Amino acid sequence: MAVTIENLVTSGTFSLDGGTWDVDNNVWIVGNDEECVVIDSPHDAAAIINQVKGRKVLAILQTHAHNDHIGAARDVADAVGAPIYLNPADLVLWEQVYPDAKPDRELADGDVFEVAGATLRAIHTPGHSPGSTCFYLESEGTVFTGDTLFNGGPGATGRSYSDYPTILASIRERLLTLPPETVVRTGHGDNTTIAAEQETLAKVSQ
Repeated sequence: MAVTIENLVTSGTFSLDGGTWDVDNNVWIVGNDEECVVIDSPHDAAAIINQVKGRKVLAILQTHAHNDHIGAARDVADAVGAPIYLNPADLVLWEQVYPDAKPDRELADGDVFEVAGATLRAIHTPGHSPGSTCFYLESEGTVFTGDTLFNGGPGATGRSYSDYPTILASIRERLLTLPPETVVRTGHGDNTTIAAEQETLAKVSQ
Protein backbone atom coordinates (compact mmCIF):
# COMPACT_ATOMS: atom_id res chain seq x y z
CA MET A 1 0.00 0.00 0.00
CA ALA A 2 1.48 3.31 -1.07
CA VAL A 3 2.15 6.07 1.39
CA THR A 4 -0.45 8.85 1.47
CA ILE A 5 -0.21 12.47 2.57
CA GLU A 6 -3.18 14.07 4.31
CA ASN A 7 -3.59 17.74 5.16
CA LEU A 8 -5.64 19.04 8.08
CA VAL A 9 -5.98 22.78 8.74
CA THR A 10 -6.53 23.92 12.33
CA SER A 11 -7.11 27.46 13.58
CA GLY A 12 -6.00 29.29 16.69
CA THR A 13 -3.48 31.87 17.83
CA PHE A 14 0.28 32.40 17.75
CA SER A 15 1.75 34.25 20.73
CA LEU A 16 5.32 35.44 21.25
CA ASP A 17 7.07 38.55 22.58
CA GLY A 18 3.83 39.88 24.05
CA GLY A 19 1.81 39.79 20.82
CA THR A 20 -0.94 37.41 19.68
CA TRP A 21 -2.13 36.75 16.13
CA ASP A 22 -4.88 34.59 14.63
CA VAL A 23 -3.43 31.85 12.44
CA ASP A 24 -4.40 28.80 10.39
CA ASN A 25 -1.90 25.94 10.60
CA ASN A 26 -1.30 22.91 8.41
CA VAL A 27 -1.07 19.48 10.01
CA TRP A 28 0.45 16.80 7.78
CA ILE A 29 -0.28 13.11 8.29
CA VAL A 30 1.92 10.69 6.36
CA GLY A 31 1.19 6.97 6.28
CA ASN A 32 -1.30 4.35 5.18
CA ASP A 33 -4.43 2.72 6.61
CA GLU A 34 -2.49 1.07 9.43
CA GLU A 35 0.19 3.52 10.57
CA CYS A 36 1.21 7.14 10.25
CA VAL A 37 3.32 9.97 11.55
CA VAL A 38 1.92 13.40 12.40
CA ILE A 39 3.92 16.49 11.42
CA ASP A 40 3.11 19.37 13.80
CA SER A 41 0.28 19.43 16.33
CA PRO A 42 -1.37 22.87 16.40
CA HIS A 43 -4.40 24.16 18.24
CA ASP A 44 -6.99 21.36 18.08
CA ALA A 45 -6.09 17.99 19.57
CA ALA A 46 -9.54 16.52 18.90
CA ALA A 47 -9.36 17.34 15.18
CA ILE A 48 -5.91 15.77 14.86
CA ILE A 49 -6.93 12.65 16.79
CA ASN A 50 -10.04 12.33 14.61
CA GLN A 51 -7.92 12.61 11.45
CA VAL A 52 -5.67 9.79 12.66
CA LYS A 53 -8.75 7.52 12.67
CA GLY A 54 -7.35 4.94 15.07
CA ARG A 55 -4.14 4.25 13.16
CA LYS A 56 -0.92 3.50 15.00
CA VAL A 57 0.93 6.82 15.27
CA LEU A 58 4.66 6.12 15.14
CA ALA A 59 5.78 9.67 15.94
CA ILE A 60 4.68 13.26 16.32
CA LEU A 61 7.34 15.23 14.45
CA GLN A 62 7.59 18.90 15.37
CA THR A 63 9.05 21.27 12.78
CA HIS A 64 9.67 23.77 15.59
CA ALA A 65 8.31 24.80 18.98
CA HIS A 66 6.33 28.00 18.46
CA ASN A 67 3.10 27.66 20.42
CA ASP A 68 0.91 27.52 17.31
CA HIS A 69 2.73 24.33 16.22
CA ILE A 70 2.93 22.48 19.56
CA GLY A 71 -0.22 23.63 21.38
CA ALA A 72 -1.95 20.24 21.04
CA ALA A 73 1.19 18.10 21.17
CA ARG A 74 0.88 16.65 24.66
CA ASP A 75 -2.85 15.97 24.36
CA VAL A 76 -2.39 14.24 21.00
CA ALA A 77 0.60 12.25 22.25
CA ASP A 78 -1.29 11.08 25.32
CA ALA A 79 -4.33 10.10 23.28
CA VAL A 80 -2.51 8.12 20.58
CA GLY A 81 0.45 6.87 22.59
CA ALA A 82 3.11 8.35 20.32
CA PRO A 83 6.42 10.05 21.18
CA ILE A 84 6.97 13.74 20.42
CA TYR A 85 10.21 14.56 18.57
CA LEU A 86 11.74 18.05 18.74
CA ASN A 87 15.17 19.48 18.03
CA PRO A 88 16.52 20.42 21.49
CA ALA A 89 17.64 23.84 20.23
CA ASP A 90 13.94 24.78 20.44
CA LEU A 91 13.47 23.82 24.08
CA VAL A 92 13.54 27.51 25.05
CA LEU A 93 10.32 27.92 23.05
CA TRP A 94 8.81 24.58 24.08
CA GLU A 95 9.17 25.50 27.75
CA GLN A 96 7.03 28.61 27.26
CA VAL A 97 4.12 26.25 26.50
CA TYR A 98 5.07 23.18 28.56
CA PRO A 99 7.25 24.30 31.48
CA ASP A 100 6.77 20.98 33.27
CA ALA A 101 6.92 18.46 30.41
CA LYS A 102 9.76 17.77 27.98
CA PRO A 103 9.40 16.34 24.46
CA ASP A 104 9.82 12.57 24.44
CA ARG A 105 12.71 12.35 21.98
CA GLU A 106 15.45 14.60 20.62
CA LEU A 107 15.37 15.27 16.89
CA ALA A 108 18.67 15.64 15.03
CA ASP A 109 19.71 16.47 11.49
CA GLY A 110 19.71 13.33 9.37
CA ASP A 111 17.33 11.33 11.56
CA VAL A 112 15.14 8.99 9.52
CA PHE A 113 11.60 7.83 10.20
CA GLU A 114 10.15 4.80 8.44
CA VAL A 115 6.40 4.84 7.84
CA ALA A 116 4.24 2.84 5.44
CA GLY A 117 7.29 1.67 3.51
CA ALA A 118 8.58 5.22 2.99
CA THR A 119 11.33 7.21 4.68
CA LEU A 120 11.18 10.73 6.09
CA ARG A 121 14.55 12.40 6.65
CA ALA A 122 15.03 15.29 9.07
CA ILE A 123 16.85 18.36 7.73
CA HIS A 124 17.89 20.92 10.35
CA THR A 125 17.08 24.39 8.96
CA PRO A 126 17.65 26.99 11.71
CA GLY A 127 16.58 30.59 11.25
CA HIS A 128 12.86 30.85 11.95
CA SER A 129 13.79 29.23 15.24
CA PRO A 130 17.06 27.65 16.40
CA GLY A 131 15.79 24.10 16.07
CA SER A 132 13.58 24.42 12.99
CA THR A 133 13.56 21.13 11.10
CA CYS A 134 12.12 20.08 7.73
CA PHE A 135 11.18 16.54 6.74
CA TYR A 136 12.04 15.23 3.27
CA LEU A 137 9.92 12.42 1.80
CA GLU A 138 12.06 11.64 -1.21
CA SER A 139 9.95 8.79 -2.56
CA GLU A 140 6.99 11.15 -2.95
CA GLY A 141 9.05 14.13 -4.13
CA THR A 142 7.96 16.36 -1.27
CA VAL A 143 9.38 18.22 1.72
CA PHE A 144 7.52 19.47 4.80
CA THR A 145 9.04 22.83 5.69
CA GLY A 146 7.12 24.11 8.72
CA ASP A 147 7.74 27.86 8.89
CA THR A 148 11.18 27.77 7.23
CA LEU A 149 10.00 28.11 3.62
CA PHE A 150 6.60 29.29 2.41
CA ASN A 151 4.88 29.84 -0.90
CA GLY A 152 6.53 33.20 -1.53
CA GLY A 153 9.75 32.96 0.42
CA PRO A 154 11.32 32.54 3.85
CA GLY A 155 9.42 32.31 7.10
CA ALA A 156 9.30 35.25 9.50
CA THR A 157 12.40 36.19 11.47
CA GLY A 158 11.23 39.34 13.25
CA ARG A 159 10.74 37.83 16.70
CA SER A 160 12.85 36.34 19.45
CA TYR A 161 15.16 33.42 18.63
CA SER A 162 14.89 34.08 14.88
CA ASP A 163 17.61 35.22 12.48
CA TYR A 164 17.22 36.31 8.85
CA PRO A 165 20.73 35.53 7.52
CA THR A 166 20.50 32.11 9.16
CA ILE A 167 17.16 31.23 7.54
CA LEU A 168 18.44 32.35 4.14
CA ALA A 169 21.50 30.13 4.51
CA SER A 170 19.34 27.19 5.61
CA ILE A 171 17.02 27.56 2.64
CA ARG A 172 19.79 28.00 0.10
CA GLU A 173 22.07 25.27 1.43
CA ARG A 174 19.58 22.67 2.69
CA LEU A 175 16.35 23.10 0.69
CA LEU A 176 17.09 24.69 -2.68
CA THR A 177 19.54 21.84 -3.30
CA LEU A 178 16.59 19.41 -3.47
CA PRO A 179 15.24 18.49 -6.94
CA PRO A 180 13.45 21.52 -8.44
CA GLU A 181 10.18 19.63 -8.89
CA THR A 182 10.00 18.83 -5.15
CA VAL A 183 6.65 19.89 -3.69
CA VAL A 184 7.01 22.13 -0.62
CA ARG A 185 4.30 21.53 1.98
CA THR A 186 4.34 24.38 4.46
CA GLY A 187 3.25 25.09 8.02
CA HIS A 188 0.78 27.75 6.86
CA GLY A 189 -0.86 28.36 3.51
CA ASP A 190 -0.52 26.77 0.11
CA ASN A 191 2.01 24.35 -1.33
CA THR A 192 4.78 25.52 -3.62
CA THR A 193 7.81 23.93 -5.30
CA ILE A 194 11.55 24.19 -4.87
CA ALA A 195 11.78 25.60 -8.42
CA ALA A 196 9.29 28.37 -7.66
CA GLU A 197 11.10 29.34 -4.47
CA GLN A 198 14.48 29.29 -6.20
CA GLU A 199 13.05 32.11 -8.33
CA THR A 200 11.73 33.90 -5.24
CA LEU A 201 15.03 33.64 -3.40
CA ALA A 202 16.98 34.80 -6.45
CA LYS A 203 15.34 38.19 -5.91
CA VAL A 204 16.58 38.37 -2.32
CA SER A 205 19.97 40.02 -1.96
CA GLN A 206 22.75 38.05 -0.34
